[in-house]
Amino acid sequence: MRAVAIEGIAGAVQAMSLIEIKSWRDGHVIYSGEFDSVRLAVEAANLRGANLRGAYLRGANLRGAYLRGANLRDAKGISPLRVTPLLMLLDQPGKIRAYKLVDAEGCSPINDKKLTYEKGKTYEVKKPNRDVNEQCGAGINVATMDWCLREWREGWRILVVEFTAKDIAAIPTATDGKFRLYRCKVVGEKDLAELGLTKKVKP
Repeated sequence: MRAVAIEGIAGAVQAMSLIEIKSWRDGHVIYSGEFDSVRLAVEAANLRGANLRGAYLRGANLRGAYLRGANLRDAKGISPLRVTPLLMLLDQPGKIRAYKLVDAEGCSPINDKKLTYEKGKTYEVKKPNRDVNEQCGAGINVATMDWCLREWREGWRILVVEFTAKDIAAIPTATDGKFRLYRCKVVGEKDLAELGLTKKVKP
């Protein structure tokens, strides 16, 4: 039985093998198991931070896979249209709305370069990361509501932002709900109590 590092795989492994998927950051094994192919291992794994660079993934079902931080650069056989439902946003003709997770002060709790978001104001990033193989990068990172609910922490807020298809910088391949914009306008804020995140305050 041999260990197969997923980086640099040129094709599917035919015999049952112990396949290891390693982090591209430090090389530690984040998932391992016995599979007939790398494709099956990828479908079964939690791929946060996985190094999939150069992997042959033709036919892999990545929809719903957790790919935050995964390196998909040069991965072979991935059809973005099959694993990225949010690509439909690129065909929307008018204004689009999504959500922005911020801390109590209105700043992004994730990005290093922090903007303070306020209702009624328009924000723009001149050089966002347009690489769809990067799950997280520079730009105005917005998301679906389910993503915000998963990532929300006590004290954080969920803003409503508005933009057009032309304002989209990148919809990462197989994204778990987050994507990047050039620009957007903050048009509202969600009631956390109505979302079930906090208790309603009695009048």
